[in-house]
Amino acid sequence: MQKMGYRIRRIIVVTIALVGVGLWLVLSPGSYEQEIVQESPAPAPLESLEQEQTQPTENPTEESAANLASTVLEKLEIKGRAPKAGYNRSEEFYKNWPNINGCSLRQIIIKREFGESAQLAENGCDVISGTFTEPYTGNKITLYQKSDFSHKIQIDHVVALSDAWQKGAQYKSKEERYAMATDPLNLIAVDSVANKQKSDGDAATWLPPNRAFRCQYVARQVSVKFKYSLWVTQAEHDAIANVLKNCPNEPAVGI
Repeated sequence: MQKMGYRIRRIIVVTIALVGVGLWLVLSPGSYEQEIVQESPAPAPLESLEQEQTQPTENPTEESAANLASTVLEKLEIKGRAPKAGYNRSEEFYKNWPNINGCSLRQIIIKREFGESAQLAENGCDVISGTFTEPYTGNKITLYQKSDFSHKIQIDHVVALSDAWQKGAQYKSKEERYAMATDPLNLIAVDSVANKQKSDGDAATWLPPNRAFRCQYVARQVSVKFKYSLWVTQAEHDAIANVLKNCPNEPAVGI
C-alpha cells in the first residue's frame, strides 16, 4: 500500500509540473517565439531579391542568339546531294539580269561594292572606274575603264546555283528559284579568277583565300540557305561550323 501511495503522489507531482509549464508558455509567448525565430534562417531582403532577378546577364539574349549564323546553321536540314540531272541555269533560274529603276541588277551590285569610289557613266548605271577591296582575295583593286569591269569583275552567287539545285531548289517553283538567283543577299562582286576557282563549290570544297572574309562568307551562305529552305550536306555543315568557331558572334544576314 505504501508503494502504491508513493506512485500516486509521484504521478500527481509530474502532472502539476507539466500543467505549470503549459501555463507558462501560454502566459509568456514572447520567449517561445524568440527561440523559434532564432533557429530559422532570416529571409533575404526584398530589395536584394529584386536586384538578383533583374540583373543583366553576360550571355546573349534569346533574340540576339537567334540571329547568330551558328544558330541559324543548326536550323538547316542535313541531307545528301540530290542528283544534278535537269539542271539548266538559264532555264531553271534566270536568263538575264532584271532591270531595276533603269539599271541592271549587275550594275547595281557593282555600284554597291565600289561605294563612294565609283565613277559612273552618263547613263548613271555603268561604273567606269573605282577602287574596292575584293573580298575573296583581300586585294585592293583599282579599275580605270569600263572594259575592266567586264573581264576582271564577276557577280558571284554566294550559294552557287548548281549547289542550290542539288540541295532543294529543284523541288521549288521557278518563281522561288528566280528570286534566289536575283536576290542581292546572294550576289557579290568578286575577282573573276577567284570566282572561277570557286565554281559551284560549297564550303566543304572551297573557301575564300582571304581568311578575314570567311566568317562573313559562310554566314551569308547560311542566311541564303535558311531564307530559301535549302539544305546542307554533313561535310558542308561541319566546314561552316569550323569557320564559325573563330567568330561565334558572327550574325546571320537578312534574318
